Amino acid sequence: MALSLASSSPSRTWLYDVFPSFSGVDVRVTFLSHLLKEFDKKLISAFKDNEIERSRSLDPELKQAIKDSRIAVVIFSQNYASSSWCLNELLEIVKCGQMVIPVFYRLDPSHVRKQTGEFGKIFEETCKNQKEEVIIIQWRRALTDVANTLGYHSVNWGNEAAMIEEIANDVLDKLLLTSSKDSENFVGIEDHVAKLSVLLQLDAEEVRMVGLWGSSGIGKTTIARVLFQRLSRHFRGSIFIDRAFVSKTMEIFKAANPDDYNMKLHLQRNFLSEILGKGDIKINHLSAVGERLKNQKVLIFIDDFDDQVVLEALVGQTQWFGSGSRIVVVTNDKQYLRAHGINHIYKVCLPTKKLAVEMLCRSAFRKKAAPEGFEELVAKVTGLAGSLPLGLNVLGSSLRGRDKEYWMDLLPRLQNGLDGKIEKTLRVSYDGLTSEEDKALFRHIACLFQWEKVTYLKLLLADSGLSVTVGLENLADKSLIHVREDYVKMHCLLEEMGRGIVRLDEPEKREFLVDAQDICDVLSQDTGTHKILGIKLNIDEIDELNVHENAFKGMRNLRFLEILPKNPFMFGKEEVRIHLPENFDYLPHELRLLRWLRYPMRCLPSKFRPEKLVKFEMVNSKLEKLWEGIVSLTCLKEMNMWGSKNLIEMPDLSKATNLETLNLGDCYSLVKLPSSIPHPNKLTTLSLSNCRNLETIPTGISLKSLKNLNTKGCSRIRIFPQISTTIVEVDVGATSIEEIPSNLSLCFENLHTFTMHSPKKLWERVQLLTLLTTIMSPSLWYLDLSDNPGLVELPSSFKNLHNLSILKISNCVNLETLPTGINLGSLDLLYLSGCSRLRTFPDISTHITHLYLSGTGIEEIPCSIEKFSRLGSLHMNGCNNLEYVNLNLFKLKHLHEVDFSDCKCLNLDQEALFQKKTYSVCQLKLSGEEVPSYFTHRTTGTSSSLTIPLLHSCLSQPFLRFRACIVFDSDNESYSRCAFRFKGSFRNCSDSYNQAQDFCAVTDDYNIFSFEEESCLSVSDYQMSQIPLEMNFDGLDLKIHIDYCRSAKIKGWGIRILEEDCSSADNRLGYPNILPHVFEADECNMRLVNVEANDVVTERSGFRE
Repeated sequence: MALSLASSSPSRTWLYDVFPSFSGVDVRVTFLSHLLKEFDKKLISAFKDNEIERSRSLDPELKQAIKDSRIAVVIFSQNYASSSWCLNELLEIVKCGQMVIPVFYRLDPSHVRKQTGEFGKIFEETCKNQKEEVIIIQWRRALTDVANTLGYHSVNWGNEAAMIEEIANDVLDKLLLTSSKDSENFVGIEDHVAKLSVLLQLDAEEVRMVGLWGSSGIGKTTIARVLFQRLSRHFRGSIFIDRAFVSKTMEIFKAANPDDYNMKLHLQRNFLSEILGKGDIKINHLSAVGERLKNQKVLIFIDDFDDQVVLEALVGQTQWFGSGSRIVVVTNDKQYLRAHGINHIYKVCLPTKKLAVEMLCRSAFRKKAAPEGFEELVAKVTGLAGSLPLGLNVLGSSLRGRDKEYWMDLLPRLQNGLDGKIEKTLRVSYDGLTSEEDKALFRHIACLFQWEKVTYLKLLLADSGLSVTVGLENLADKSLIHVREDYVKMHCLLEEMGRGIVRLDEPEKREFLVDAQDICDVLSQDTGTHKILGIKLNIDEIDELNVHENAFKGMRNLRFLEILPKNPFMFGKEEVRIHLPENFDYLPHELRLLRWLRYPMRCLPSKFRPEKLVKFEMVNSKLEKLWEGIVSLTCLKEMNMWGSKNLIEMPDLSKATNLETLNLGDCYSLVKLPSSIPHPNKLTTLSLSNCRNLETIPTGISLKSLKNLNTKGCSRIRIFPQISTTIVEVDVGATSIEEIPSNLSLCFENLHTFTMHSPKKLWERVQLLTLLTTIMSPSLWYLDLSDNPGLVELPSSFKNLHNLSILKISNCVNLETLPTGINLGSLDLLYLSGCSRLRTFPDISTHITHLYLSGTGIEEIPCSIEKFSRLGSLHMNGCNNLEYVNLNLFKLKHLHEVDFSDCKCLNLDQEALFQKKTYSVCQLKLSGEEVPSYFTHRTTGTSSSLTIPLLHSCLSQPFLRFRACIVFDSDNESYSRCAFRFKGSFRNCSDSYNQAQDFCAVTDDYNIFSFEEESCLSVSDYQMSQIPLEMNFDGLDLKIHIDYCRSAKIKGWGIRILEEDCSSADNRLGYPNILPHVFEADECNMRLVNVEANDVVTERSGFRE
C-alpha cells in the first residue's frame, strides 16, 4: 500500500509513472530488473537511471526525475543505508510529496523504521561521513516515516514473481487514484474515479462491462472523459464513442429500418477503423468485431447514446474482446444497461453541499472558496441550482466577474425559471420517454407530488388511467425521479422543468396550477375549466385571496387541492387571509386530496361529497363540524384535523373502514370522539394530544389494529385506554390516569416506545413502580419518564431491557440511584439532566455514545470512564457538586464534545488538560473569562483577526492543524446554536520573481449548542487543507467568522499550532501516534487504515487482507 506523505500539485505535468529508489549493488540485476519488466508489460512508465555515476550529492537529472514521477517505489535492502546518495534520494522523495510504496527486500521493516540490526549498523557508518547533524536527523525521520507505511515484505511472499506482479498491480491502481492536470478543475472527481476503479477491477483478466448511470447534468460525461484519459494508455486499443461518432451513420441510414444490417456493418467498420487506427478496413459480416478484437485488450467508452441496436452492434458480447478488456456505457437510463446484461453499475449522485459550493466557486471565481462577502449569496445560488453540477457550472460562468449587486438582482430570476442551457439538457430525458402515460406521471409528480409516499401516490392516482407502478420504475430508470424509503423525490431543477412544460398552456387550460398569481386569478375570477386536475397554492406567496362563490363549479374534474405553505410542516404567514363568501357551497366531488391550512369557515360546503377522499387534512382550521350523517368513506386513508381549536364534534366514521391515521391533536374544544369505528378496521395511528376536554375513548372505537397512541396532555383522561398487543408506541404524558388495567402487561409485548412526562395523578394515586414493571418489555427501544417527581428508583426488571437504546429520565428530582451491576448492550443515549439528587456516575452501560448529566449531583467522573469506548459527548454543565474528573476521559477516541461549564466546585488544571494530545478531535467547554496562556497567539480586545508567523517546517505537510480557544459572552442571555469557522490567508514575502503570493483556506463549520448565561470557553482543534507547499509561506492572517448567533458575543480568542518541534514528523500531524489515513484497495471496496507509529506495521502477504 502507498502513503501520500503530501498531496501532489494537481497541475503538475508527469513524465513518469514510477521512480524506483534502490541500492544497485543489492537489486539492480535481480529484483529490480524483473520489476521493471513487469512495469513495461503493464505499460507503466518507470524512470531508468541507466547506471548514472553516483556521488554523495544528487544529480540534478535525478532530482527532476523524482519531481516528474507520480509514485516512488522505495526498495529497502541491506546496503540501502550505505549510500548517502540513496538516503538523499529518499529525502527528496519525501520533500516532493510523492506517493510512496516501500518494498522491504530480504529485510526486517522494523530495522529500517528504528535503524537497528545490520541495517542500523550500516546506517551509523554512513552517518560518520556526514558532518551536518541536521541532515542525519532528516535521514532518520525519512526512514521512519516511509517504513511506517504499509508496504511489501519479501519474507512474507513465498513466490517473488507473485510479489512483483502484485506491486505492479498496486502501482496501476494508484495511478488511477492519483490526481492529474486533467482533473484539477473537476471538483470531487477523485472520489468517482476511486469508486469506479473498484467496479472495473482492472487487475482481473475477465472482460467486464460497467455502467455509469445518473441524471442529465450530473457530470457523467465529465467523469467518463477523465477516466478514459487515465485508462487509455494501459490498453492496446481505446475508443470513446459519443453521439457525434454514431450520428454520421444514423444520418446515412435515416430512411432504413432501425435494425438495418448495412447500418450495423457501417457502424462496425467505423468502430474498427478508429480503435485499430486503420482507415481502409473492409468488412462484410457482423462477426468482424469479434474476429479482429478477440485477442486485443481494449478500452471502449460509449457515452449518452441510448440505442440498443447500436450497443448490440458495437459491444454485443464480451467474447468479442481480449482478456482484460473494459467497456464502460454511460447513460441516464438504467434499463438500457439491464437490457444489455450490464450488472456492474455505478450511480452518479449529487455532490455534497460542501462540494457543490466549491463547484460554483471554481466556476464563478476560479477559486475554491467564495470571496469575503459572497458566502451567503453562493449558498443561495447553490441551493437554487439544487447542487446539480451542470446548473452550478452554467450559473457560475454567467456570474463570473459580476459584483454583489448583480448576484442579488439575479436571485429572483433564478427562483422563477430555468436557464435555457440547463432546461435544454434536462428536457432530453423527458422527451426520451416513449409513453405518454409516463410523461403525464412525471408532470403529476413535478407539480403536486414531490416527496409523496408511493403507497399514497398509487391510491391518489388509482383511477387516473396511469400505470403508476410501471411508470415510477420507468421514471427512476431515466433518473427523472428517485424512490427512497417509499417516498418519491425529484430534483428541484427537474421539478421546475416539468412545471415549465405545464405552463405552456393558458392558466385556465392547464392540467395543473402551481403559480400563486395564476391560481388567485382563476379562483377570484371563476375562470377554471374541466381541464384542471390539480391546484397547489403556496400561501407564502400571497397576502389575500377573495374566492369567487362559483370558483370550483367549473372545475368538475379537480382531483387534488392543496392550499399550504411551501414547507407543509410549517404554518406559513399568519396574516394571509383567504375569504370565502357566505354562500360558498361547492367543492368538486372528484377530490381525492384535500389539504387546506387554516380553512376559514365553520363548516364544509353543504353540497360537498367526500366519498372519494384519500387524504383529508384541514390543519389549524376554523371548522366546528365537518359533515352530517353517515358517509361511505372507504377510500379515506388519512384524516388530519390538528390544531382545529373550534372543532366540537367529529362525524360518524363507521364506514371509514380503510382509515389508517386519525390526528386530532390540539383540538381543544373536542369533547367526544365518534362513537364507533368498528372492527375490522385498519386504524394504526390515533393522536389525541392536548385534547384537554376529552375524557374518554369510546369503547365502540376498536383499537385492535392500533400501533401508535398519543394522549399526551389529555388532562381529563383518567382510565388507561383499552389497547391490544399490536401497540408499538404509547405517549400518556400529562394525563390524569388513575387506573391501570390488570392485563396491561399482556398488551406491551411488542412495545417499542413509551413516554410518560409529568403525569398529573398517577404518582399520587398509584404506585409508579407498578406501571413501570408492566411496561418493562424486552422489545422496548425508547423510554421517557422525565419530569416524574414520584420516580425514586427503577424496578429490578429494568435489567431485561436489552434492546433499550434511548433512556430519558430528566428532571426526576427525587431519583437517587440507578441499578448497578448491569450493562445494557444497546443503550446509546442517556438523559439524566436535572436529577439533582443523583450523586454517582451512571454505571448501567458502557456502550453509551451520548451522556446528558447537566445539573445532576454527581461528584466525580471515575476511572471506569475508560470503559465507555463509544462515548462521543458528555454534558455536565451546571454540576455544582462535581469536584474530580479522571483525565483518562480524553483518551476515548470517539469523544468529540465535553461540557464542564458552570461547574462551580470543579478546579481543573487547564494547562494539563490542553496538553493532552489525544484530545485533538474533541470540543471542550469550560467556564472562563479569558483565553488561557497555553494559546500562544491571542487576540486583543474584540479583534476578529490574528497575524501569525510561520516557520517553513511548520508547513511540511499540505495542511495546518491548530487548537483554538474562543471566549463567548452571551450578555446574560442563553442561546441554542452558534456556527463558526476560521478563514486563513497564507502569505509569503515574495516568490522567486519578487511578487507576493497568498493562498486562502477555510476550516469546516463547527457548531456549539446550548450555552448558558455565563461566559465560557470553547476549545477545539481545526484543520486547513490543500495548502500548496511550493509557495513557501511564512505568515498566516487568521480570521473567525460567526453565524446564527443572535445574542452571543466573542470576548476574545486564541490559537496554538499543533506542534512541539515544527520539524517533527509526528507532532506536525496533530495526532502524535497516528500517521495519515491510507487507502487500501481490496476486491470489494475501499477502506481507511490507520498506522500506529509505535505498533508493528502489518506487512503485505501473498493474500489481500
